[in-house]
Amino acid sequence: MSQPPHKVVQRVEELHELLNDWAYHYYVLDNPKVPDAEYDRAFVELQEIERDHSSLWQPNSPTSRVGGEPLDKFEAVVHKEPMLSLQTLTSSEQMVAFDKRLSSLFIEETGKVDLFDNDYFEIEYCCELKFDGLAISLLYEDGELVRAATRGDGHTGEDVTRNVRTVRSVPLKLRGGGWPKLLEVRGEVCITKHKFNKLNNELQSQGSKVFANPRNLAAGSIRQLDSKVAAKRPLEFNTYGVGYFDGGELPDKQRTRLTYLGRWGFKVADEVRLAHGLNECIKYFDEIGDKREKLYYDIDGVVFKVNDVELQKTAGFRAREPVWAAALKYPPMEELTVLNGVDWQVGRTGALTPVARLEPVHVGGVIVSNATLHNIDEIQRLDIRIGDTVVVYRAGDVIPKVVRALPERRPADARDIALPPSCPVCGSDILRGDDQVVARCTGGLICGAQQREAIKHFASRRAMDIDGLGDKLVDALVDQELIATVADLYRLKAEQVAGLERMGEKSADNLIAALETSKTVGLGRFLFALGILQIGEETAKNLADCFGDLEGIRRAPLLLLLAVPDVGMEVAKAIGAFFAEADNEAVIDGLLAEGVNPQASGVPSAAFVNSLTLAQLLKSAKRLGMNLEGIGDKSLETLGGHFRTVAELSAAAAEGAGDEPKGVRSGVMTQLARALAENGWQARLQDAEDQVAALAARAPAQAESRPLEGQTWVLTGTLEQLTRDQAKQALQQLGAKVAGSVSKNTSTVVAGASAGSKLAKAESLGVEVCDEAALLSMLTQHGIDPGAL
Repeated sequence: MSQPPHKVVQRVEELHELLNDWAYHYYVLDNPKVPDAEYDRAFVELQEIERDHSSLWQPNSPTSRVGGEPLDKFEAVVHKEPMLSLQTLTSSEQMVAFDKRLSSLFIEETGKVDLFDNDYFEIEYCCELKFDGLAISLLYEDGELVRAATRGDGHTGEDVTRNVRTVRSVPLKLRGGGWPKLLEVRGEVCITKHKFNKLNNELQSQGSKVFANPRNLAAGSIRQLDSKVAAKRPLEFNTYGVGYFDGGELPDKQRTRLTYLGRWGFKVADEVRLAHGLNECIKYFDEIGDKREKLYYDIDGVVFKVNDVELQKTAGFRAREPVWAAALKYPPMEELTVLNGVDWQVGRTGALTPVARLEPVHVGGVIVSNATLHNIDEIQRLDIRIGDTVVVYRAGDVIPKVVRALPERRPADARDIALPPSCPVCGSDILRGDDQVVARCTGGLICGAQQREAIKHFASRRAMDIDGLGDKLVDALVDQELIATVADLYRLKAEQVAGLERMGEKSADNLIAALETSKTVGLGRFLFALGILQIGEETAKNLADCFGDLEGIRRAPLLLLLAVPDVGMEVAKAIGAFFAEADNEAVIDGLLAEGVNPQASGVPSAAFVNSLTLAQLLKSAKRLGMNLEGIGDKSLETLGGHFRTVAELSAAAAEGAGDEPKGVRSGVMTQLARALAENGWQARLQDAEDQVAALAARAPAQAESRPLEGQTWVLTGTLEQLTRDQAKQALQQLGAKVAGSVSKNTSTVVAGASAGSKLAKAESLGVEVCDEAALLSMLTQHGIDPGAL
């Protein structure tokens, strides 16, 4: 088999990177970076390349996946049957090819043909609307709703039962009878256009942020940790089929199954129709397209499913999608115009987004003068330059975007587009990891574009937990120029706060008291509150545990940061860049000067300090770019064990080849001598070694007692005396890993009140189970007071 052309291989790599990044933002963060049409085009392109060059298919190809990984916010749920996505068709020609492939397959498998055409098997399709919402799977046992889960990556989703129970069109108990004992119902949580517009108008009148589109509203509501928020949103659930079922039977036709679901209390779209053959499918698609704007819901296409379930089984599945179903999408709206320039906008998280300044043009019924360019990688991939004639796409409420340039119309004075040298808002450095698409401003604490979100995050419950400092109050304090950074919070006077709208003396006194209380928060929470890029609660806790105090972390070089558990290259760079920014340091100094005193042991972790060997420093240096190419980790371990210090290693390397320790190949010492002399590596290693010595002087002689080291615990049900966070932190303090699901590797399950499927699974696997009283007793034995965490 001939090798694919190099440019095809490169294109596959580009598509992998783009699709994985887009899928992460679409499915994990619920913050789409590109419209669906752009994703679909790239996905179809990758499918076609893999079909033509099968050797380029990889198990981790985006075509083998449904979406992105689940968030950590909710417990993980394994679907009883995978929630597959649909193959996307974008033209009637592709629909003809889809129908022809199925027809040929069914003739081959069944021997049946059309009465008038021996080469055609007329397929009966169930035609359904493709809702633009959030896919949800509902699990019913004996007619009772027991679980609701998001799609996630298709195999594992997120448990959102509490939120879905608030959707009034979701039956908590099925109507009628005759349903299977175990029934998985699939559908879409969405909102009508009318209710969406009404809600946005209300938010706008209140001065609150409005939602970009109905899908974002649906997804954002269902993924709220507080189910009260979802309950206030006018969400609806439209069913489109059945996943797994057991203990009963269902009809063998898709349309009839939808009828049964309607009888059992589910909302089924009135527009569902049967179509006999391709022509009726195309007719249905055109009819829905003509009245698309008048439909109650946003849709972006029509779904065609083989109606006969037995024929569905005959057709089967690919890795990512059923062969027997497809979504035919409506075409986007595009126009040509000229790119006059690029402005770089800084988002609330510091992300820099390029915005195209266009020659005004009518697209999709509106005049478009600005459009997104997504990121610098996309600009370079599409080879777009200032002065180019470009294709602009817009459909419905989708943000206009530049799709491609027309190089044949490129003027001689066209200019390249590059990242700005510094943040256009605050002048801080720009950080962009080696394998990162997004570039970000590092001035998180002082950048005006990030100001409000940085303060809100700092005050949030999981960070400094400043009671009474809500989003609206933060906005008011910023608007009145009473605060500009988080340090300014602790300079506030009660009389300043009392003068704000809807605030009085008592509320102001309570806020000042809450600020005073927050001054003694734990170091891990303080670090998390600073909003350092890519630093979550776990990483912040690991940093605090390893270094023991704030100053050690502020001074830590990348060589030490890379040794912290769960800290990889990009995270280490983000931490280093944050503390290297003088303005960020000034804000931290301001916090300390106002009496903020992050609570920490003051003692570095012995296990961490013991891991900071010379070999470990050399391995970290290699990852950071020190020229140790060809010298494996085993050789670095040998060198680290043979020489006690950087100085000894440097002196030996300077003597040249021939003096390699046993087990190290000839020439390594000469390479080391060159590498140490380049880019100040000897001084950097020496500085790291000096800081290790300083940490070692404060570390305990032996590693702390961690009796649950290596064990995995799971919390389920409602705990009465502890919060979930307190129980989790207490177990982690003893060395345990706290997981979200039960497996054969689980050590112990803590079962609170109303424990459900996790408890049942633990019992079936023979996993040890204890109640909250036993957990508290165990923690007390080890000297831990969870209430103090």
